[in-house]
Amino acid sequence: MTKAEKVGNTVHIQLPLELTISWLQEKYKNGELTPREVISAIVQRAADDAEMNIWITPPSMALIQPYLEALAGVYPADAPLWGIPFAIKDNIDLAGVPTTAGCAEYAYTPAEHAGVVERLIAAGAIPVGKTNLDQFATGLVGARSPYGDAHNALRPELISGGSSSGSAVAVARGQAAFSLGTDTAGSGRVPAALNRLVGYKPSLGAWPTKGVVPACASLDCVTVFAHSLEDTLAVDGVVRGLHEDDPWSRSVSRGASRLPHTLLLPEGPLGFYGPYAAEYEAAWERIVEQLKGINLPIAYVDITMFSQAAAILYEGPWVAERWAALGGFIEANPGIAYPVTEQILRSGSAADYDAASVFHAMHKLQHIKLEARKLLQGAVLVMPTCGGAWTREQVLADPIATNREMGRYTNHCNLLDLCGVAVPAGDAAPRTPFGITLFGVAEEESLICGAAELILEGAASEAASASEGASVTADAGASAAGAQATTLIAVCGLHMRGYPLEKQMLGCGARFIREDETAAKYSLVKLPTTPAKPGLVKRAQGGAAIALEVWEMPLEAFGGFTAAIPAPLGIGRVELRDGSEVPGFVCEAYAAAGAEDVTALGGWRQVVPLAAE
Repeated sequence: MTKAEKVGNTVHIQLPLELTISWLQEKYKNGELTPREVISAIVQRAADDAEMNIWITPPSMALIQPYLEALAGVYPADAPLWGIPFAIKDNIDLAGVPTTAGCAEYAYTPAEHAGVVERLIAAGAIPVGKTNLDQFATGLVGARSPYGDAHNALRPELISGGSSSGSAVAVARGQAAFSLGTDTAGSGRVPAALNRLVGYKPSLGAWPTKGVVPACASLDCVTVFAHSLEDTLAVDGVVRGLHEDDPWSRSVSRGASRLPHTLLLPEGPLGFYGPYAAEYEAAWERIVEQLKGINLPIAYVDITMFSQAAAILYEGPWVAERWAALGGFIEANPGIAYPVTEQILRSGSAADYDAASVFHAMHKLQHIKLEARKLLQGAVLVMPTCGGAWTREQVLADPIATNREMGRYTNHCNLLDLCGVAVPAGDAAPRTPFGITLFGVAEEESLICGAAELILEGAASEAASASEGASVTADAGASAAGAQATTLIAVCGLHMRGYPLEKQMLGCGARFIREDETAAKYSLVKLPTTPAKPGLVKRAQGGAAIALEVWEMPLEAFGGFTAAIPAPLGIGRVELRDGSEVPGFVCEAYAAAGAEDVTALGGWRQVVPLAAE
């Protein structure tokens, strides 16, 4: 059952941090949860995260009430997304709610929903609010908004990615099951990678862009963020299709998922950037090795043509298309726009970008398109989604160069009429996700879906295999005769670094390996002991991801260490976020029943900060 707690006269439902369509549908079907309860929890979560700058129009019961009431007359069986909460990037129209595109002076209140929003609401989905973005969807960093730079969902000091910053963070922070973004140069993919999500970018025109503030209308796509490929394709199944009132709309079917004949990888070393460049490079090398192990042929290709296409977007006359859409507003309101945004938009009015330059660029691009189609026919290209990440402070100090680097592996996509899906691929560093993007030609979206499914299944299988041997490991550098048998152990409280019982770990010869977190299946309680201790309890339904540390301990010390642990704590199998299991501290259920539930805080360091010890 979904857990609820009463504070005063208000009942608060504890939802898992990762909201998925299938989980919500199961709860609704079994009568364990109602859409109103879900929305109430989301409103509270949004208020709790207000300082993260996720929303421009945040979730509120007043905003969402009409959509809840409308569900009463709809049978769930007739509405494939019945009761599923979703967020909307604030350059996409929601009737009756201002569309700001990240600029209050530009705002207008539409009378109609955007085409994609209209289809989602008709399918029973519930819009919960309008999310923050890089102003006028101009940027890939999430730090170009007068409403504040959106914080990364996992590490607040890092950028969230843009321009669909708030949309990604809203999903990652459990304030929507999925969200709508837009993508011109990578805005539906970069935030997915930086917040450990799946980002699906359909082929140009496959989803209507009616009711979307244009960045480059000929290249703009509406996109979706979710926790799984399955959820993104569920949304695709509702919103895809020709829209008779959209001049950019076209009929592009996705079809059933199928495998490409080849996976294409960039030949030669790739460039990485930012403070985690080395970690990103290592993560890419790791995923390349994993790809070699799946059942698909690998071929290495020269990606120069993709870089040439990407250069056309911001270093050629296509930037003038942004000026064509927004130049009138900028000229009439000088100094109103975010400074770096206005600088970029005004660059589109340069005298160099005359009609002849546009046609020269179009003709060059057409030749590159032809070569790209020949290369990708029946195949899928795999590249890093991002080559690195930056802190928010670093981006604010150098907004142009950092943003340019973030588009290194993304900008070519829409110019070449490609589809793309960004998927998580492990972490480059603790709580610093790494992701890859799979590219295909417009008519072959089924191939990127089939390849993504295979890669994600392979990653899950590898994690499961690793868990089988995770309990006993050996130092790879030692000889077989001299290697010391060890075991991994997950600690979530007083045995972590800096806390009083760290000395017990060190006394047993244990060494710290990494920061990690559980799968989103656990509750954390604060036991009424002196000092207070954490209790980690795995739940049959729901739960959240709880931060912990993974250590390595000699087996010869492990038995005595375990025997000394006082009830109600003990050592059991703890499931980590990647699906692997390691020995770790758990709590007996009887003790948790009377303890303070602190799951929402996400980890013991937030419950009892070191300064309080």
